[in-house]
Amino acid sequence: MKNILLLGDEAIAQGAIDGGLSGCYAYPGTPSTEIMEYVQRSKTACENDIHRVWSANEKTAFESAIGMSYAGKRCMVCFKHVGLNVAADAFMNSAITGINGGLVIVSADDPSMHSSQNEQDSRVYAKFAMIPVLEPCNQQEAYDMAYTAFELSENLGLPVMIRITTRLAHSRSSVETKPQKPQNDLHLPTSAKQFILLPAIARRNYESLIKKQTVMRELSEKSQFNKYIDGSDKSLGIITTGIAYNYLMENFIDRPCNYPVLKITQYPLPRNYMEKIYDECDRIIVAEEGYPVIEELLKGFISDNSKILGRLSGALPRVGELTPAILAKALNIDADKPCEVPDFVAARPPQLCQGCSHRDVAEIINSAVNQYGKGRVFADIGCYTLMALPPFDAIDTCVEMGASITMAKGAADAGLVPSIAIIGDSTFTHSGMTGLLDAVNEKSPITVIISDNLTTGMTGGQDSSGTNRLVEICKGIGVEQEHVRVIIPLKKNFEANLDILKEEMQYGGVSVIIAQRECIQTFARRAKNRKANQQTDE
Repeated sequence: MKNILLLGDEAIAQGAIDGGLSGCYAYPGTPSTEIMEYVQRSKTACENDIHRVWSANEKTAFESAIGMSYAGKRCMVCFKHVGLNVAADAFMNSAITGINGGLVIVSADDPSMHSSQNEQDSRVYAKFAMIPVLEPCNQQEAYDMAYTAFELSENLGLPVMIRITTRLAHSRSSVETKPQKPQNDLHLPTSAKQFILLPAIARRNYESLIKKQTVMRELSEKSQFNKYIDGSDKSLGIITTGIAYNYLMENFIDRPCNYPVLKITQYPLPRNYMEKIYDECDRIIVAEEGYPVIEELLKGFISDNSKILGRLSGALPRVGELTPAILAKALNIDADKPCEVPDFVAARPPQLCQGCSHRDVAEIINSAVNQYGKGRVFADIGCYTLMALPPFDAIDTCVEMGASITMAKGAADAGLVPSIAIIGDSTFTHSGMTGLLDAVNEKSPITVIISDNLTTGMTGGQDSSGTNRLVEICKGIGVEQEHVRVIIPLKKNFEANLDILKEEMQYGGVSVIIAQRECIQTFARRAKNRKANQQTDE
């Protein structure tokens, strides 16, 4: 046992390693990326041969994790909240198959959308699937929950979700570790047909899932993580959860909190505690980060909803992150005002790095579509999404991973020709390939630009599944060989690259232009490491 300083993400990774982890599966996405990166760097993970390779997308990651669980080993799958959308099919059905080896799902939500398209709350998905959720309030709880979650999963025979948010994922605190548990031995399910979801078997498994709900609630009521903290002032009771509990306590550093507080960090809701605080207090305020999940559930089994305050009632804002100051205002207590940014400090939007290959791609796109007018460039999730901002203003859409190609196809189906899709190499192999197959099957008149910087650049330079394989992939999908073009996006090649793009835009079928140049950041890191290695050799 030792104390180490860890991010919330790293605490989960270390807790899982110490808890008997055999495999970690993930696709990078802020704020979850550092979980897998920590496992990859871990000396213990290396010595114990823990699987730790990035997957092509969240769905393949989840399905691989189910496979490891089937083989009896403990595994973890990690992604950000919108990644759970990609994995949803496997996720929902994993609750019906159940597990063999412990299966832990880490979903990192992003309230206020610091680097995301929406604010969705993963607790809603867990309720939908009817599986347990653990929601740590600090780094120590994040470690402890990851450490014990495999046993909870195996005892229930179900996957278990750990739900975190950006502030916990990316803040540091001292964590006390525990003795490392051994990995499970390889063993197959005792029920030979457990993982065969034919309707007759699925119906039986579903009935078992329903019966486990009572057991799950009883475990929540006895959980070491759920706490009822009594108070002398019963005029108000506070129900809070996860990181919101920390925000609450920040208002009581130098004074006691006299209100009863129910801290919920294991779901389903501990109904006995919920009824206790409701019966004892005149009013209830529900402080939770994300959707009003607890508030809605509480209103579902309480007769008098008028005394329940929260995001639905307007006592707390419906959108964005909670803060200690927001909670202080709702509680009518004095709090330090947050530091205000001076007027002369202008907010600077994110921008593409100087020397980034996406800059050159944006310039040839703008020049090529100029004669047709705006509204023809469909983009995707990646660094190149910043092409939407000045000085480029080069793209017209960005909805979700892989949507650029299929949206361009749909627009072309509607008669918007030419239509251009811009997609990154990692996003293409994540979820763009199937859209390209649709376009090939219908000979859609679209031009696809794969801006290939040889890495997953937006999340820090992780390996990309399609590196040095994109030409073969596109030809294998069915794009005609003469319409798979490779260009090098540099200023000196501007005219030649522009001619190629214009030529392919005139073609009446599917064409793919692979604009290939290494990410400037990974190039700089390689050069720095090479220089350091040379100095070491000398």
